[in-house]
Amino acid sequence: MSEEKKREAQNAPDKETSEAEKKRAAGAVAAKRAKSRSTAKKPAVGRPRGPRPRVGLGANAEAYPDDDADFAAEQAEAVEAVEAAPVESPGKAAPHIDAKRPAREDVEAEGEPSPRPRIGVSKKPNGKNGLPESYMDLRYLKSLSISDLNKLADELRIDGYANLRRQDLIFKILQANSQREGALYGEGVLEVLPDGFGFLRSQSYNYLPGPDDIYVSPSQIRRFGLRKGDSITGQIRPPKENERYFALLKVEAINNELPEVARDKILFDNLTPLYPESRLKLETTSNQFTTRVIDLMAPIGMGQRGLIVAQPRTGKTMILQAIANGITANHPDVVLIVLLIDERPEEVTDMQRSVKGEVVSSTFDEPAQRHVQVAEMVIEKAKRLVEHKKDVVILLDSITRLGRAYNTVVPSSGKVLTGGVDANALQRPKRFFGAARNIEDGGSLTIIATALINTGSRMDDVIFEEFKGTGNMELHLERQLVDRRIFPAIDIARSGTRKEELLQTEFHLQRIWLLRKVLNELNVVEAMEFLLERMRRTKDNREFLDTMNQ
Repeated sequence: MSEEKKREAQNAPDKETSEAEKKRAAGAVAAKRAKSRSTAKKPAVGRPRGPRPRVGLGANAEAYPDDDADFAAEQAEAVEAVEAAPVESPGKAAPHIDAKRPAREDVEAEGEPSPRPRIGVSKKPNGKNGLPESYMDLRYLKSLSISDLNKLADELRIDGYANLRRQDLIFKILQANSQREGALYGEGVLEVLPDGFGFLRSQSYNYLPGPDDIYVSPSQIRRFGLRKGDSITGQIRPPKENERYFALLKVEAINNELPEVARDKILFDNLTPLYPESRLKLETTSNQFTTRVIDLMAPIGMGQRGLIVAQPRTGKTMILQAIANGITANHPDVVLIVLLIDERPEEVTDMQRSVKGEVVSSTFDEPAQRHVQVAEMVIEKAKRLVEHKKDVVILLDSITRLGRAYNTVVPSSGKVLTGGVDANALQRPKRFFGAARNIEDGGSLTIIATALINTGSRMDDVIFEEFKGTGNMELHLERQLVDRRIFPAIDIARSGTRKEELLQTEFHLQRIWLLRKVLNELNVVEAMEFLLERMRRTKDNREFLDTMNQ
């Protein structure tokens, strides 16, 4: 054997060893690559949100630039890697599978989040605005009785609900529902504070500040051009940490109209006032003589500014109830608001149960500042509705007590009138009463207010004298008729309406003037007895006027 062959034979084992080592190294690299490919996640179908991580490089990988071509290439590589991954034998758990990873159906497409179940939420649309009705709607909760609220609180497992006030109980129910992912909706009348933000006050609590008020940010007020008195409906959210009130998330409607439409309304002070031209018919049944007499002797038009001048215990509250019921029966589209200032609580309850309209009150045990705040919220709400071409009627009882409240609240000017009335105290009540008007381009604000006389207070007489010439309709009540138990106790000779020819037909106007000539020759008691006796023979005023000569 030659020397060459001997050397080859000696080096052969070393060569075999190096070849085996190379094969083992290549196999390790291949296994490592296969493992990395098998652990690569299959990308979701559709464009994911935010920056895209590098496929197979873990959570700390850099994000690719937002380029559609690169993203498509990476998706293709990932799909190939998954398809090329080795198939595990059945019965063996794949070590790279994460059991906590969500299913493919749980991945949300951009802009289309998967719906979550809502506790107690109904998706039925609300007829007028198309807004969704919710079982946890703030309006719905405020319409429930206290016993129903307690049952609901018990179902939601609220601790100590029996010791909570009504407002606090509603607040707790809303909080509990929001924790169960229920949709919350609320509404209220906006009160803008001097700091720029505002709150939606509830009519159910006479616009009194409470824990269930809804916070409105200054940016929302500027964006939608919101003003004090706007009725706002929208979606709300529960208070976060260190917050006390619910907050308005989305404005759905402003004064029952879309926000885009409400933004273009003309300011109330820029509207043109006119005399009332459309009559508010109050007559209902044949035996309701109060409204029948008012329709004949002192008709009320849309935009009227009327005073009911009354002595104590002459039935002014009953007359207001009759007027309210006549308006709701004959004009269901008219917005009726009954404002009771400095009245007794039992009268408030009686008015709420006998009138189908909004009743707002501030009883005599409330401070004067409270009377003023309620009155200003009501008049601002009415102005916003008139700007939307609505016909609004405010029945105020009484403007005398409202003047007393303003006299207490306003800073002293140093000039005091007779009876202790400050010289500047009646300026704001006059602005309230003077807001009544008929609008040229549609809409009207009618205010019928009671004024007290002969109460024994000189201040009341001064307040009446200040308002005496401001109205265009007056209805005087007479104590002599009450003493004889003749109702309605209306002094026909002293009652009347300015420009009544705009509210009556020519034929009926001539008959009414003829009737006045006959009644003026009689005293107050005889005139009312004569009129009531003739009215009992007929079923309505039209028949009464047509048969006057018979």
